[in-house]
Amino acid sequence: MKRRVAVTGLGAVTPIGNTAEEFWNGIREGRVGIGPITKFDASGYEVKIAAEVKGFVAKERLDFKSAKRMELFSQYAVAAAKEAFADAGIDLAQEDPYRAGVIIGSGIGSLKTVEDNYTRIVEKGPSRVNPLMVPMMISNMAAGNVSIQLGLKGKCTNVVTACATGTNCIGDAFRAIQYGDADIMLAGGTESCICPTGVAGFTGLTALSKTEDPLKASIPFDKDRNGFVLGEGAGIVVLEELEHAKRRGAHIYAELAGYGCTGDAYHITSPAEDGEGAGMAMKLAMKEAGVAPEDVDYINAHGTSTFYNDLYETRAIKYAMGEAAKKTVVNSTKSMIGHLLGAAGGVEFVVCVKTMQDGFIHQTVGTSEAGEECDLNYAIGAPVEKEVNICMSNSLGFGGHNATLLLKKVQ
Repeated sequence: MKRRVAVTGLGAVTPIGNTAEEFWNGIREGRVGIGPITKFDASGYEVKIAAEVKGFVAKERLDFKSAKRMELFSQYAVAAAKEAFADAGIDLAQEDPYRAGVIIGSGIGSLKTVEDNYTRIVEKGPSRVNPLMVPMMISNMAAGNVSIQLGLKGKCTNVVTACATGTNCIGDAFRAIQYGDADIMLAGGTESCICPTGVAGFTGLTALSKTEDPLKASIPFDKDRNGFVLGEGAGIVVLEELEHAKRRGAHIYAELAGYGCTGDAYHITSPAEDGEGAGMAMKLAMKEAGVAPEDVDYINAHGTSTFYNDLYETRAIKYAMGEAAKKTVVNSTKSMIGHLLGAAGGVEFVVCVKTMQDGFIHQTVGTSEAGEECDLNYAIGAPVEKEVNICMSNSLGFGGHNATLLLKKVQ
């Protein structure tokens, strides 16, 4: 039999708060973390805004020597993981370190490291490349650094599925516990690629919003939506076998009860037009959790603010939920923090947990009039306060990756 899995710790670094609590307070206030790009001179770029992390000082969250050997995406991951681990109250001296693992991914790794070292090669020659270029650049180093910093010796991997990365990492960690590979897992996503290559690359895809008003740039499901806003940060959670958590008297936020994962087999950047792939991921998550569509109180949508994603995800929700789709509250956290790419699913999972805890479904900020065929309840105009016993979180990645996680209140 599959073992039950609890959520016992939360950690986050985001454009509206550098801890899970600060982040959630920002969510409750409807704060928007989007603004002019400060990480480089974007005056010559068509896109001039992003959702940057603010006030993050690495040496305040991890030791100075270790921080110097990490790029930002790893620093964010370690800071959020340490917070989640402390929140879970785990004493590793009382645990088998080979039963505690890490699955943390980044969609891209460090583009900035590539940029900086390529510039060195061109200007000063190949011998001047930073000796740590490779371990600072590669995406698996977020998981590796968390494992090293916390002493976790169990399964240590990273999933890379573009914008579905964080959700797939949590889903795979869920499976590791269900089937007995681990008792404790640190899982989620991290990203930091607000740099010239990142902004130019996504602009070239016509994926980014060129709107310069921070309050009108990321407006998921709105009739005037025109692209996503590039964000950065990390969302990391502690998953734990339910009985293990109970034995040590842990605070249990929620039960992770279902995981659905599919591929569209359709297009490298666009979701499938009929929404069937993403809809099937939701159906699989509900089936595993043993819940019916009418039982789902809330869906945290992928909701990127691109024309096709929001339209096709709406179709996916209808495909999965049937008549219940109109009764379920749907929102998009990206309306406040932009699109954190590989970190999005991890951060949005934290939102789902806190939503269940507080009975507060945040507004899709900035969205004022839903677009054609976007006819669900997107929490437009005001937050929704209601008891949330069951919720789902969706992530859809370039390449046709679809992932859904389903959370329940622990009975």
